[in-house]
Amino acid sequence: MALHVSAGSVLPRCLGSVLLAAGLATAAFGQDYGDVPYVQTPRNIVDTMLSLAKVGGDDFVIDLGSGDGRLVIAAAKEYGARGFGVDLDQRLVRLANVNAAKAGVADRAVFYTRDLYETDISPATIVTLYLLPEVNLMIRPKLLATLRPGTRIVSHDYDMGRWQPDYQTELEAPGKTVGATKRSKIFYWMVPGNAAGRWYWTVTQDTKPVAFELKLDQTFQKLAGTLTIGGDHAEIESVRLEGDRIQLVAAREEGALRMHYEFSGKIVNHAIEGRGRVVRGQKRQELSWNAARIESWDPRHFALRNVPPCQEMGVPCGQ
Repeated sequence: MALHVSAGSVLPRCLGSVLLAAGLATAAFGQDYGDVPYVQTPRNIVDTMLSLAKVGGDDFVIDLGSGDGRLVIAAAKEYGARGFGVDLDQRLVRLANVNAAKAGVADRAVFYTRDLYETDISPATIVTLYLLPEVNLMIRPKLLATLRPGTRIVSHDYDMGRWQPDYQTELEAPGKTVGATKRSKIFYWMVPGNAAGRWYWTVTQDTKPVAFELKLDQTFQKLAGTLTIGGDHAEIESVRLEGDRIQLVAAREEGALRMHYEFSGKIVNHAIEGRGRVVRGQKRQELSWNAARIESWDPRHFALRNVPPCQEMGVPCGQ
């Protein structure tokens, strides 16, 4: 895992100012393998990234810009995961494969000379990154379009612009050779499913079916919307999306009682399958939750797919 940008990669000309704004001139890097600026990720950062991603034996880890291979090798050796890394520098790829053999995990950690933009990342359950800010933004549409909901993404030092992380932290990074301080940021996301649209389901209360209609707008993993129950407005107390799983908590007044509703389920295409609970005074009703999407619209972040990274970062875009 390395901060990695190759002169062989095709970057829009408007990004030159971004590189300067980030203060990442080639001379600032600790090691320079030919035309590829390269900075190793300190071991404690590797360990924290893997821990944050909750790597397990069933995971498939893909490292984009894999350097000497340390992250995928650690995932294989310490957690029993499988995976591969890609890098444009053939010498680093050879070194990574040698390191995997030395660690005894060459059958589970493999490295290829390959452009990250042309790499099939669909098998991943975890993707790791140590790229530049504008490169993260350039590959963000690919990550969202290709990876399955629930896939975990962990990035060293740089975020994903308007895609806010689910979690981030900062810690000491002894031996780090770039930056003004020996500290690193780590960002974590879970790829969201598509929850945008109008959802409908019924719940039987007092032997009568009651209709629920939920309208949701979505920006990445953030949801907002409205809920009606039996045609009346209800208060959404919380609504959360984690991968393809959605949780909804709502309430409404019914006479002197305040009704509480809790739903949790998995989005499968245009359906939600899960469980629900209705709390009415001292009474609790457990039930199945089966909702159907009866109207669909695009999540709002789809509009960002064609926005140049320089524009999202707020720096001038050159010609």
